[in-house]
Amino acid sequence: MSEMLLVTGMSGAGRSTVSSALEDLGWFVIDNLPLELIVRVGELAAAGSAEYAGVAFIVGRSGRVQPDALLAVEMELQQKHDSAKILFIDAPDDVLIHRYEGNRRRHPFPAPTLADSIAGERALLQSIRDAADMVIDTGSINTNQLRSRIVEIFTEANSAGALRVSLLSFGYSNGLPRDVDLVFDCRFLPNPHWVEELRPLTGLDEPVASYVLSQEPAQHFLHDVVQLLEWQIPEFAKEGKSYLSIAIGCTGGRHRSVAIAEEIRRRLKIPNAVFHRDIAR
Repeated sequence: MSEMLLVTGMSGAGRSTVSSALEDLGWFVIDNLPLELIVRVGELAAAGSAEYAGVAFIVGRSGRVQPDALLAVEMELQQKHDSAKILFIDAPDDVLIHRYEGNRRRHPFPAPTLADSIAGERALLQSIRDAADMVIDTGSINTNQLRSRIVEIFTEANSAGALRVSLLSFGYSNGLPRDVDLVFDCRFLPNPHWVEELRPLTGLDEPVASYVLSQEPAQHFLHDVVQLLEWQIPEFAKEGKSYLSIAIGCTGGRHRSVAIAEEIRRRLKIPNAVFHRDIAR
């Protein structure tokens, strides 16, 4: 049985990008279908779902979403298919304002000002965001990075029904990611930025990775974090959590956090790649 996903969120946050990324992954994507038709269409799509990685409904692109109706649809889908989930795409208000001012589109939520429209939509959708199985904040990532994030999360290697674990590295100087479940701070480790020959490189380069991982504090940190996650991940799965996002942070997000996140991925045998949010900054 393929997965079923309801994709919604703030206007301008990136639903179109998510839609195209899922299509590229082999999902059957249905855009802007009236809520009252989703369950029936979901049944028809599921009947021929063997050729698809999943079925995704992109909800609310043309305007306002009715939260109670959408949550009722998810509940009915879960009763019939057991795999229905909600993915909420979000971004900070200032980012959404900048995007709308840049493309000069009219915001679908009617209000006197753009800021009022965004505030009104956010208040309307809060209950959906709270109920979502996964939230992706696109405020600090570009379109290509969002596509990469979708690919890393919704890969065939993470089988339907299993807890999907994703890792990301980031730099505290660029802001704490708002869409993660667990955060580990590795800023206490010696910083390759202050080693002249390592500064232009990243944690994906062997000299930097060796420098970071050869430190005794790094090995101690890795041992403790991996040991924690080895028992915690199954417990999250037992509680029915569908997605678990783990973030590793350093100062700039280019050296220590990248090397540590890659090593955690290797030790935990997480099949999908790490999303390195700030590696190119």
